[in-house]
Amino acid sequence: MENIRGAALMTVAMALFALEDMFVKRAAGHLPVGEVLMLFGAGGMIAFAALALAKGQPLWHAAVASRLMLIKAVFEILGRIGYTLGIALTPLSNASAILQATPLVVVAGAAILFRERVGPRRWAAIGLGFLGVLVILRPGLEGFVPAAMWTVLGLLGFAGRDLSTRAAPKVLTNFQLGIYGFAALIPAGAIILAVTGGAAPPPAAALAPIGGAVVVGVIAYACLTGAMRLGEVAVITPFRYTRLIFALILGMLVFAERPDAATLFGAALVVASGVYTLLRGARKQGL
Repeated sequence: MENIRGAALMTVAMALFALEDMFVKRAAGHLPVGEVLMLFGAGGMIAFAALALAKGQPLWHAAVASRLMLIKAVFEILGRIGYTLGIALTPLSNASAILQATPLVVVAGAAILFRERVGPRRWAAIGLGFLGVLVILRPGLEGFVPAAMWTVLGLLGFAGRDLSTRAAPKVLTNFQLGIYGFAALIPAGAIILAVTGGAAPPPAAALAPIGGAVVVGVIAYACLTGAMRLGEVAVITPFRYTRLIFALILGMLVFAERPDAATLFGAALVVASGVYTLLRGARKQGL
């Protein structure tokens, strides 16, 4: 049952993250990306702090200063910086394709660090989902320039963050983890802004999408944190691929994009991979 709940939370999180991307993209049209990240991080941190206080949870716990939480914060910052710079310096399709390897890294890490059993059928299902991603994005070898290593840094950062979230002290609530997860975006955005420059007072046109990103981002982060603390990582992680499905839907509804046959075929592979992995995990638990 935990696998099913974890998979459902991961799917909801991916849908909301796709919405978050849409809002952030709109805000970035009015402000530098680094400044958008800083405002987004501050808004999310305040929102999670308010939720924690409403539940009677303290904003600070000694476990926040633990070695594991510091490692999680470092991975969060590296992931945000790497992926953001990867998008800025390389074609978006190539950066996205590299990032979609995150589930493979997370599953491998779970097998090594948490001794989770990952059988050949699950590896095959995860590989099928990754193949579907490649069919959708169709990256070309000529796109993998040295600057693409920024995206590789982002990939490793996000994978490390997710594994650290799963191993985070149980005494910390999801709201408390959210506070410091969003807090990490502030130094990440500051580092990018220090390099790119261009800071300016946010115009009214940027505040609405940033606000929208904060609302959906807070809910998405809470769902992601809950998912990574439930069930088996090997079962739950492949549902990250559904983010592409939601991105396709938003592209059609918001940006009037029309996916071709290859994109639809790849999306079908992604869905099939996630469904098979969930059913396989449920069968092993006798559900």
